[in-house]
Amino acid sequence: MDPVFHPPAWSVDSNIYEVNLRQYTTEGNFRAFEKHLPRLRNMGVEILWFMPITPISLKGRLGSLGSYYACSDYLSANPEFGSVEDFKLLVESAHRLGFKVLIDWVANHTGLDHRWTTEHPEFYRRNLAGQFFDSHGWEDVIDLNYDLPALRDMMIQCMKFWVDTCDIDGFRCDMAMLVPLDFWNKARTVLDNQKPLFWLAECEDPAYHEVFDASYTWKLLHQMEAYWKKTGGMDDLNNVLQFYNDRFPPAAMRAFFTSNHDENSHSGSEYERLGDAAIPFAVFCCTWNGIPLIYSGQELPNTKRLKFFEKDVIEWKTPCALHEFYKTLLDLRKKNPALRSGDPAVSTIMLSNNAKQQVMSFLRRYQGNEVLVVLNLSALEVSLIIFSAMVSGTFRNIFNDEDQDFNSNKTVLLKPWDYRVYAK
Repeated sequence: MDPVFHPPAWSVDSNIYEVNLRQYTTEGNFRAFEKHLPRLRNMGVEILWFMPITPISLKGRLGSLGSYYACSDYLSANPEFGSVEDFKLLVESAHRLGFKVLIDWVANHTGLDHRWTTEHPEFYRRNLAGQFFDSHGWEDVIDLNYDLPALRDMMIQCMKFWVDTCDIDGFRCDMAMLVPLDFWNKARTVLDNQKPLFWLAECEDPAYHEVFDASYTWKLLHQMEAYWKKTGGMDDLNNVLQFYNDRFPPAAMRAFFTSNHDENSHSGSEYERLGDAAIPFAVFCCTWNGIPLIYSGQELPNTKRLKFFEKDVIEWKTPCALHEFYKTLLDLRKKNPALRSGDPAVSTIMLSNNAKQQVMSFLRRYQGNEVLVVLNLSALEVSLIIFSAMVSGTFRNIFNDEDQDFNSNKTVLLKPWDYRVYAK
């Protein structure tokens, strides 16, 4: 059966950059962030995902500023960030520079004093004592009741407000799997009539690709962390990738990342969790069959945990040390169709080599375009030989513009934790 929904054409060769607005600037608002748009565009960023921009509940607030994910009104902007009009102007500026804009949508729950708790108390689930509650034990939010058609209709109207008012380009849907799939199906059916939108699900359930364009890859992230901690090896990484190939639809886009707001604040920066493997794994996330997801400050690189419920500004330095690293990878993704995501016509082939427990090597191919990726995931120097006749002819090393003819020289010399990306 053909899929009902299709990703917007602009998304398949794109990338996503998560904006933690509170911590991005000293001011922590829409207008201050706008000053960073030219730098991010130069880096090759195309899709900006803003963490929730709605007001945060006062009741049950965690810390002094509370969680972005405890909404008190779906139709307003957090005054900490500015007004709805300010956000609309930011979206207009982003569009002029060629960005697309997603907003984070928290549909499963609200904050404890959301306006609906008094205006529509019937929209909430209640425990045996008749009280609002959260079924996961999250202390600053309460569950909505999707058994009610009126709630579903109201939620879709709230989402439509941001498409109509601010001309956003899609949604990143928080804990999407906690909300019934048939709700998302109706929401996309209604909202895609406004304009073609991009839908990113924070979940790892293949069934949700019936509606969503892209989903998360926690399973791989955790295996990357296990690899660094030496509780897992190369075979385990390969097994997860095979699991994704076997379980997910061929056109499913997967978002690959080494950090995001949850991982950074609660588990540590990528350098805490992945150590020396952080950079080669970042290369992987930008070149494997998926869509790269980059978190605020990774281009610095930011090595600290950002506080989640308090002000904790990213300490920007100019230039960002990894700006050119990401620019090179994101530009390649844009220019070389072999890195397209969610396209069953693109081949992704894991290649055997003489150091298979230390080095991951793979080839991506599409209509004569090829990208060869080699990642040394070890502290060893490796003189690598790839055992595949598919790797032939001359490739260009995208990081130094040097050519290598693999017909005459099949050896790649790798330093510890080194990487190569070749294209033709």
